[in-house]
Amino acid sequence: MWRSNLFLSVVGKFPHMAWSTISQLNSFETSPEYKELLSFTTKHSDMERIKEVVAMHFRCVLLSHRWEETEALLHDIKDKVVYELNELGGITKLQLFCKVARDAGYCWAWMDTCCIDKSNNVELQESVNSMFVWYCHSALTIIYPSDVPPSSHPGALARSVWNERGWTFQEFVALKVVIFYQKDWSLYLDDRSPNHKESPAIMEELEDIAYSLFGIFGVHLPVIYGERKQNTLGRLLQEIVARSGDITALDWVGQSSEFNSCLPADIISYATPPSSLSSLSEDEIQTAVSSLRNIVAVDSASKLYNLLEDMNTPLFTNCRLRLPCIAFRVTEVKRRPGHAAHSTYGVKADGLRDLLITTDETLIQFSRARPTRQTFFLICPWDRHLLELPDFADEAESVGDLSESESALGDTDESSSESPGEEDLSVDSESHLRSLRLMVHLGQAFSALLLAQQRVGEYKRIVSDYNIIAQVKDTVLIDTMNIKTLDIL
Repeated sequence: MWRSNLFLSVVGKFPHMAWSTISQLNSFETSPEYKELLSFTTKHSDMERIKEVVAMHFRCVLLSHRWEETEALLHDIKDKVVYELNELGGITKLQLFCKVARDAGYCWAWMDTCCIDKSNNVELQESVNSMFVWYCHSALTIIYPSDVPPSSHPGALARSVWNERGWTFQEFVALKVVIFYQKDWSLYLDDRSPNHKESPAIMEELEDIAYSLFGIFGVHLPVIYGERKQNTLGRLLQEIVARSGDITALDWVGQSSEFNSCLPADIISYATPPSSLSSLSEDEIQTAVSSLRNIVAVDSASKLYNLLEDMNTPLFTNCRLRLPCIAFRVTEVKRRPGHAAHSTYGVKADGLRDLLITTDETLIQFSRARPTRQTFFLICPWDRHLLELPDFADEAESVGDLSESESALGDTDESSSESPGEEDLSVDSESHLRSLRLMVHLGQAFSALLLAQQRVGEYKRIVSDYNIIAQVKDTVLIDTMNIKTLDIL
């Protein structure tokens, strides 16, 4: 019984492998390691050794590669000896991969093309969703970019189409130990270190690979083979925004995606650090609140707070983003003199300080004196964290303690309770304070998006070379802000 339990605890990390647990167990029972274990007792020290031997025997090597025209499929190898198959196309790749794994001292190897039954849609989808975890548990991953020729010089790996695969980043981040090979199955750069992840020369080439992160974020989406990189990344980011309502995915600098203009075409667009905006200390916030208390009407501040509190979270579906935001209508766009490849424009918007925007897109120039029919907005995507609402999920954990406290204080409730009038006044005062604190936050500089109208009610983001940092002219006038939900394509 112990051998079955130990066996399942180890190989259970790799569901849906091509081999069955029975065949693995049968193989183990014929090994020298198994005969060694039979001589052990069931003392604790022996059990530790048993676990070690079993884990070593069932270690698995995985292959990361780019699918080519001919690959070995499950039906090609099922119930057959791999080394006895004709050396054609993908069979040769499989044989050499198995040989590398065997020569490295491993008993088990896994290759996606022939270890997943692609005719079974359920198994295929489950395998794709589990892929990140499988690579995390691999003892070694062989990476085989078949277009890297023998005796390549540094830089060949960075140019490989392996870097353009949808799975590259997911696999690479998951790996603990990895070895790169060239087209002839020789070591890349003749690097004989046990783990190429610790090779500075190789890692320098791979700094920017980052495409599909499905497994890392726990996102389960249909697999579309042959899908363009922009769409793969777009579907992932769309799902993240749709689930979490987190708008930080919109904070990038680079080229817009064809999937949606608010998303980047390539994940390297996130390499530019987010705009570093100064934040106020608690003392500064309280000072600003005090200055607003006698200037801003209670009703106006509360109306703004309630309006923003009722705003929905972003809705992202079918490549269309419905984004709650504070919108400032652009009233002037004027190109600055210069002959650079990218143009710099002076931009004015109602309620905002004037700012400059540099972009490779050609913008329509207009002003109040010479208006345009096309509408432009500078927007501040709405961030619900500015409401400073409590996290009720955390508060729920203390309900038991609260009940006990109420019971203990039951005898003193009447004497310590405030009168109804005093309680209402306290609530109103707290509500007004939250409203004024929100106005202070909204008066700080923010990372803005420039939107251009496409059709009635639809907008497209115009990218810039740098983060667009905007700020309102007068905090006192914040209660007149234009709050909208815009459809962005």
